[in-house]
Amino acid sequence: MTSTLSSRWDCRPLLAGEDDLSVVFQPIVDLAGATVAGYEALARFPGTATPDVWFAAAHEAGLGAELEALALRKALAALPDLPADTFLTVNVSPHLLGTAPVAAALAAPPTLRRVVVELTEHMPTPDLAALREQTALLRGRGALIAIDDAGSGYAGLQQLAEVRPQLVKLDRALVSGADTDPVKAALAEMVGTFTSRIDAWLLAEGIETVGELAVFARLGVPLAQGWLLGRPTPHFAPLAPEVVQLVRAQVARVQLTESVASLLRPVRQLDVGDEAGSPAPYVLLDRTGVPVELVLADPRTNAAYRAPVSLRVPPSAPVAETLQRALTRSPVHRFDPVLCTDRAGTVVGLLRVEDLAAAAAA
Repeated sequence: MTSTLSSRWDCRPLLAGEDDLSVVFQPIVDLAGATVAGYEALARFPGTATPDVWFAAAHEAGLGAELEALALRKALAALPDLPADTFLTVNVSPHLLGTAPVAAALAAPPTLRRVVVELTEHMPTPDLAALREQTALLRGRGALIAIDDAGSGYAGLQQLAEVRPQLVKLDRALVSGADTDPVKAALAEMVGTFTSRIDAWLLAEGIETVGELAVFARLGVPLAQGWLLGRPTPHFAPLAPEVVQLVRAQVARVQLTESVASLLRPVRQLDVGDEAGSPAPYVLLDRTGVPVELVLADPRTNAAYRAPVSLRVPPSAPVAETLQRALTRSPVHRFDPVLCTDRAGTVVGLLRVEDLAAAAAA
């Protein structure tokens, strides 16, 4: 089948006319900031065949290095136009990284700062030691190294351990449908834990639905890429306003879910001296409106008892951190409710330690 492809999509005429290969740029989004963090350079060819077909045909014809070098040269030629505070990722097959055409293309720019060399995983890497040396040279010129399609193909844990990439791209097979498949989400979380241990960033590519975006926002994946966020264009396009709004909404929803705001229980507020006969629980306020005491009901006898305000947190406080602070209080007050106040000091509700523990466990 490969021979048929190489006959049908002969790359020699293409290499003779370099203008037939064009480059487009797809945005990579910083989810926390809802901004463009970088762009991936993607090769485009004439006709209906996909880039994978063209590169496969080139490899079969013995021109794989030449075609990848051509794509690299065209991508790196756009560096002067790269927007500030963004990076450019370029794709290279690991087994071609040391070839003369590819090495020459990467050596052409005066520096590789703001360039991410993305190692694809479509073929095995026979010599990991050589690959480690080659990537070290690229890092010496300012480049960052990325591993593509982590979780599939030939790039297993050994290659990740040898290369020590600064960016790891999650395999699209783990991204697609992750909102409806808890196994995919769990695997993505596992890869994310691994990348954080090696001080690398995780990028979820191929995000096409709002549900998929929500999953990776919830998992805290820092970078995302896909048609939902921005399609490839011939220039470095900014994010569309509706995409910015969508990303911000998803991140805000995650922050709300992970904060104590979703666990608040309403509580009555009484001024000191006005509490006679009032059933617990309630909060006593001094003359200036500052909460000074909690009046709670003993769960065993239902008798009211008073407790000092031993811990106050804002609605944005993280659940796990609030639980830890609550459990480090003195033993006599360790399981008292936590008071939640806004920035002005106004009481907005109570937090039960049981609710905090259940949310933290979930």
